[in-house]
Amino acid sequence: MEAPVLTNAPGESTQLQKSKSWTAVRHWLQSPVDIAILAYFRVAFGAIMLWEMWRYASYGWISRYWIEPSFNFTYLGFEWVRPWPGIGMYVHFGVMAVLTLFIMLGLWYRLSSVLFFLGFSYIFLLEQAQYLNHFYLICLIAFIMIFLPAHRAWALDAWRRPDGRSDWMPNWSLWLLRFQIGVPYFFGGVAKLNGDWLRAQPIESWLAARTDFPLIGQFFTEKWMVFGFAYGGLLLDLLVVPFLLWRKTRPFAFAVAVLFHLTNARLFSIGIFPWFMIAATAVFFHPGWPRRVLNLFGLGQKTSDAPAKIKLPDWGLALLGVYVLLQIMLPLRHFIIPGEVSWTEEGHRFAWHMKLRDKDASANFTLTNVAGESWQVDPFDHLTARQLRKMSTRPYLILQYAHFLAEDAAAQGQGEVAVRAEVWASLNGRPIQQLIDPTVNLAAQPRTPWPVDWILPLTTPLVVENP
Repeated sequence: MEAPVLTNAPGESTQLQKSKSWTAVRHWLQSPVDIAILAYFRVAFGAIMLWEMWRYASYGWISRYWIEPSFNFTYLGFEWVRPWPGIGMYVHFGVMAVLTLFIMLGLWYRLSSVLFFLGFSYIFLLEQAQYLNHFYLICLIAFIMIFLPAHRAWALDAWRRPDGRSDWMPNWSLWLLRFQIGVPYFFGGVAKLNGDWLRAQPIESWLAARTDFPLIGQFFTEKWMVFGFAYGGLLLDLLVVPFLLWRKTRPFAFAVAVLFHLTNARLFSIGIFPWFMIAATAVFFHPGWPRRVLNLFGLGQKTSDAPAKIKLPDWGLALLGVYVLLQIMLPLRHFIIPGEVSWTEEGHRFAWHMKLRDKDASANFTLTNVAGESWQVDPFDHLTARQLRKMSTRPYLILQYAHFLAEDAAAQGQGEVAVRAEVWASLNGRPIQQLIDPTVNLAAQPRTPWPVDWILPLTTPLVVENP
């Protein structure tokens, strides 16, 4: 008698394939790779952050941004975050500088990383008018650095505790870092897929004001140069990560990225961002390249064999997946929000919309008490020039300031007041139009992360010459 032929139950084959695929992914994420690249990034990150702390102290920005203002625009849900009193902010930045040094040296790394993340996030949350994409990026990098084993090689912690020393790290550490560095590139390109940028606005006006740029500045008023910058920046953002991942195109992609960041550093006042991205983009090269460089000087030799696998529990993989998904979803949310994002600002933050808008505005606020008496306030009574400039173009800051005016009036014995704003704004050189519905009592409108109906839609056309 022939043996019976065994067949899989319906769906069993598919289930088996999914199980094998997941096992392969888990194995790949947990497989060991050279830790040299992570040690390099720890040193670079710490050094650049130390430079940033020095910049804020030496240029007087600590006082200008967090001590002198009498009012701070807080983030929704973080209204309780306030600047330290007295010399507290100087002490805070001093402690942060020490922590960056510890991170760079790999000394008490885990604790230093946690404290630096909390300390920098505190600075970030103090003032919405100070929002910068690279500040947000630093918060994210500082967060994931807590969980990366960057102190196991070329670190004082590894010297102090030889049993914790290793020449290897799990693959997920490398790819999480690469993912986080790649996100601003790719979604910065996605954000450029809008009508204004595709018509070279506002880059045209910015270049026209920088004809003193070395060598090529004389061509900054030429259409071919303007559109070359616009579409070149778009293509670089969208394609640089795939080209960095492919070994054959990696050196060329890195060279173009370096040129791109150096140009931005010369054109715009964007602080450490270009230099940080140049240093960070190097993580796309082979993870052992820093070791090869040190080996040229007789340093950096491996001292341990690679472990078979570095385990990551299922809950760790789940949290990793949630983090990655969140970083993908946040930059895309503005596509489901009605209106032009550069006008309404809804979905603009945390989405890598970098250097996409040139926005001018003026704002006047009228308060009316229950007796029908009306009066206007001067925003300079409460805001610095920088805060006023930022607030006038951002509806969420206009609303917060209106709430403050209502609370301030109540504290002065005016009782409940209505606050209305007359805001005229221009986006990327358009004719001015009203940004906020002047009939709406902003004091009665809640602060919310959801779209609102008191922001007037953009109706003025973009006026540009045909290329």
